[in-house]
Amino acid sequence: MNTKVTIAGVTFNNPVMTASGTFGSGEEFSEFVDLNQLGAVVTKGVANIPWPGNPTPRIAEVHGGMLNAIGLQNPGIDVFIERDIPFLKQFDTKIVVNVCGKSTEDYIEVVQKLADQPVDMLEINISCPNVKEGGIAFGQDPKAVEAITREVKKYAAQPVCMKLSPNVTDIKVMAKAAEAGGADAVSLINTLTGMKIDVHKRTFAIANKTGGMSGPAVHPIAVRMVYETAGAVNIPIIGMGGIQNAEDAIELMLAGASAVMVGTVNFTNPLATMEIAKGIEDYMKMYNIEDINEIIGAVR
Repeated sequence: MNTKVTIAGVTFNNPVMTASGTFGSGEEFSEFVDLNQLGAVVTKGVANIPWPGNPTPRIAEVHGGMLNAIGLQNPGIDVFIERDIPFLKQFDTKIVVNVCGKSTEDYIEVVQKLADQPVDMLEINISCPNVKEGGIAFGQDPKAVEAITREVKKYAAQPVCMKLSPNVTDIKVMAKAAEAGGADAVSLINTLTGMKIDVHKRTFAIANKTGGMSGPAVHPIAVRMVYETAGAVNIPIIGMGGIQNAEDAIELMLAGASAVMVGTVNFTNPLATMEIAKGIEDYMKMYNIEDINEIIGAVR
């Protein structure tokens, strides 16, 4: 039985990855999860300099998920290279580095520093606000998506996966823009913008006012967007959004994803990624599927 998937020339032992920002850089989860059982660890967003993140409170539970406005707090690329890459290299899993920035130059600086590092793929978070363009996210303007993809590709030594924002009118337009810019793959969906108000305090539950909505409530939206994207581009898709179990992961793969990233459920069940990888194998046995690639995009 083959569970290996290949994306942009990188072969993963299975299609289960962690979703950026929900697993740190692997170390804090390693006492619960055997990282060798995962296709890849996708790191928390890494910037060119340390980011303090947003003021607290910055997480709120909501029906069917959670809101977060962490603000991509991270120690910066230099600490990441010195501390986190050596830790992850101990395991038989691929390393995907999520890269964030406030300008194209920020992204390029990180990508250049990673060029000679033993990481397997870069995931470029284009839901970051573009400070030079008045704060609109890179991922909400197809011209900006294509331009930043093209610039990152000039400097990247590893395959480039562009992480798409769902906070757009038409996800297909953004995916096509990433493909036109030379992206090797796309990952979707990032969080949906939401808000929660504390009715007793009569104020916002999150200091940032708005936050990124994730969790099971967004899953049907993710399935729809992965399906639409699969019909629009010829590059591989990594699907995510509200995955709770193997069934959710398989659903995204049937819609067209070559692999999946598991996020919010890690907070309620630290063992979820391993359970999902095992659940996919059980599904393959149940339906006599010899090769996981048979199910990718099988529903059209």
